Amino acid sequence: MDIVDHYLAGVLKALPPEPLAELALASGASAAQLASLRLTYPLCPDSLLRLLGKYNGTYYQEYAGGTVLVYMLGSDVFEYPYYLSSVEQILEDGQANQRSIADIYGHYLEDDPGIVDVRIDAGIKQGQRLCFSHCMNNGGSSRLYIDFTPTASGAVGQVVRFLHDPDNYQVIAGSFDAYLQMLIDNDYAFLIDENFE
Repeated sequence: MDIVDHYLAGVLKALPPEPLAELALASGASAAQLASLRLTYPLCPDSLLRLLGKYNGTYYQEYAGGTVLVYMLGSDVFEYPYYLSSVEQILEDGQANQRSIADIYGHYLEDDPGIVDVRIDAGIKQGQRLCFSHCMNNGGSSRLYIDFTPTASGAVGQVVRFLHDPDNYQVIAGSFDAYLQMLIDNDYAFLIDENFE
C-alpha cells in the first residue's frame, strides 16, 4: 500500500459518520486538471497528485452530489484541522500571492528573525510555493505550503506551515510524503472529537 492509500484509509476510519458521508460525494481531479497543476508546479510531488486524483478538494468544493466541506489534513498545531484545496484553488492561491514574506513583513523580519524558519527563503514570491491547504478558520489562521525554493539549509519539497498571530513560518516536514507519515504517526490527532462539535 502506498503512502496516500495508507493515509486515506486512516482518515476514513477516523472521520465521524456525517463528514464521512459528505466526503463520499467527492471525486478526483481529472487528468487535465492534474496536468495543469504539474505545468505550474513541475516539482509537485506525485503523492499530492495521487491525493488530488482521489479527492479534488474538500474546502467548499462543489461536486455533482453537493458541496463538500470536510477536514482532511493536519499539522503540528493539533487544534487546527485543515481542508485539502482543489487544483483550481491551488492555482488561484498561486496567482493571488505575488508578494514575498520579506515584502509582507518588511523591517519586522530584522526585529524578529524567529518569524521565518532559516530553511525558508523569505525573498521569493509566496505563489512560488504550492499552497495545498487552509485550516478550519478559512485559511486566515494557518495554511500549508510545499516549498520548492528553500535556503541552502532546507530541502526542495519541504512542507511549510504558516500560523497567524503571532505570525510564524515553520518547516514541519522534509517532504509531502514525510508530512503524511507524520500525520499517520500522530494517529490523525487533528480529527479529535471537539473539532466536530
